Amino acid sequence: MKHVRPTVLVPVIAALGIGLINATLATPLYAATYTIQQGADAARGSSQPADLFGTSGVFTTISNTLLFIIGALSVVMLIYGGIRYTISGGNSTAVTAAKNTILYAIVGLIIALLAFALINFVLGTLTNPAGGSGFTNT
Repeated sequence: MKHVRPTVLVPVIAALGIGLINATLATPLYAATYTIQQGADAARGSSQPADLFGTSGVFTTISNTLLFIIGALSVVMLIYGGIRYTISGGNSTAVTAAKNTILYAIVGLIIALLAFALINFVLGTLTNPAGGSGFTNT
């Protein structure tokens, strides 16, 4: 049987004991009584937008910008695939590669559009859920 040295075992037991004491004696933070918007307002700097959700909110701005970039890249790749298809000269390998580029660009564009719709739906639901005006756990 392998013998465990006490110099290794003592710090492990001490750390577990301190963690157990901390978990049982810590006072609750009562974070459930605040809304998400109140938490964002507390962490917001003076020059940052005031709204977390909504049409001018942080999440909406970031997601719309990223989805615009993805959509623009998909259109650029679609054009690039069309150019590759045109200059392939009948080479079957080049034609197949160009068709794959076009196919993947179209799939990327569809995914970007669906992601845009899904994100706007979720953000709209978070901003104005049925029967309320945001997350409240009071």
